[in-house]
Amino acid sequence: MYDAPHQFEPLLPTQEKQEPLLAKAHDLARSATQLAGLPIAPSLRELLRGMNSYYTNRIEGQHTRPLEIEQAIARNFSDNTELASRQRLAIAHIDAESAVERRYSGENGGRQLYSPAAIQDLHRELFSRVPEEDRVTPEGVTVVPGELRHREVQVGQHIAPAHASLPALLDRWSQFYGDIRRGEAALLALAAAHQRLGWIHPFIDGNGRVMRLHTHAVLSALGYTNGLWSPLRGFARSVDQYYARLADADAPRRGDLDGRGNLSEQGLVAWIDYVLDVCLDQVRFMGGMLDISSMERRIAACLAFEEESLRSGVRREALRPLHYLFLSGGELERGEFKMMTGLGDRTAVTALSALIRRGLLKSDTPQGKVRFGLPLHALRFYFPALWPEAEADADG
Repeated sequence: MYDAPHQFEPLLPTQEKQEPLLAKAHDLARSATQLAGLPIAPSLRELLRGMNSYYTNRIEGQHTRPLEIEQAIARNFSDNTELASRQRLAIAHIDAESAVERRYSGENGGRQLYSPAAIQDLHRELFSRVPEEDRVTPEGVTVVPGELRHREVQVGQHIAPAHASLPALLDRWSQFYGDIRRGEAALLALAAAHQRLGWIHPFIDGNGRVMRLHTHAVLSALGYTNGLWSPLRGFARSVDQYYARLADADAPRRGDLDGRGNLSEQGLVAWIDYVLDVCLDQVRFMGGMLDISSMERRIAACLAFEEESLRSGVRREALRPLHYLFLSGGELERGEFKMMTGLGDRTAVTALSALIRRGLLKSDTPQGKVRFGLPLHALRFYFPALWPEAEADADG
């Protein structure tokens, strides 16, 4: 049995159908480029990696609570076997995302991400980071990291192409989308490639995670994210629509007014439009979250709560150096931080220790430089509604 590459055409809509999509892609490119130019504290990027992991696994129904991810990052895994397995998967996604972004960067990296070898590499990066017992499917099949499937599968109503067809299909997918590297057309290609990779279904398991990691990585390589946003949050928060649009674009062509390919052009247009809307929504949301003019006020509210309500030892005089660390994304010597508070030396030492204990500052060594920290309990002040589930965990 063999499925020819033309069976998943069209790979993009006709030029006429692309026009309104290109206009929306233009808005996305402009907004995302502007957002990506903002400075970012490393702790925010770390938090967003955890959030991306949470949301991509939530789409699969295998997520852990944000607090459980935080515990896993500290290598504090649950005694519950099933939960510990999900925690390891969450950490695997965080580490794989970081590794993939480093490996595939810039225009050349974006082009490489469309190669069949890179798709296998993404799968390998994810699944080689978890032990073999965590890679067994409900059907009892062990997932081999990076290995293309050797059997036939059906996902919902979609009968995936024969496994013998995978090399030819991936080659066609790679050559077509990899040649569209610049401008608004690259964003349309990115969205379409996500759906068509799902149609190919190259792996026995983990296809959805690889598809979403690929989309995230290409947006990063093209310079649109700077670690500040990802469509994964938007996909998870509209998961029913995400799956419905994917499935609709798998449907056969619906008559003479639905393109000239084997699959529905209308379905593909709707899918691309959905992806662009999700990306625009996430960019605009994070743009509001990172409004520099209001960040100082949000940090002040957090410090006031710590000092007045929790009596944690944190002092509101830490506002100036904390705000500086957030804006610069850098580090300060402890002496510099204490001086910027304007407090007496002994009081400043006590306040700095409290900030580290509460996670509002981070330091690699007992006397090392300090940098901005972003613990879950501070989210409701710093970035309200960014990760509601994490806020709920912290309040609990």
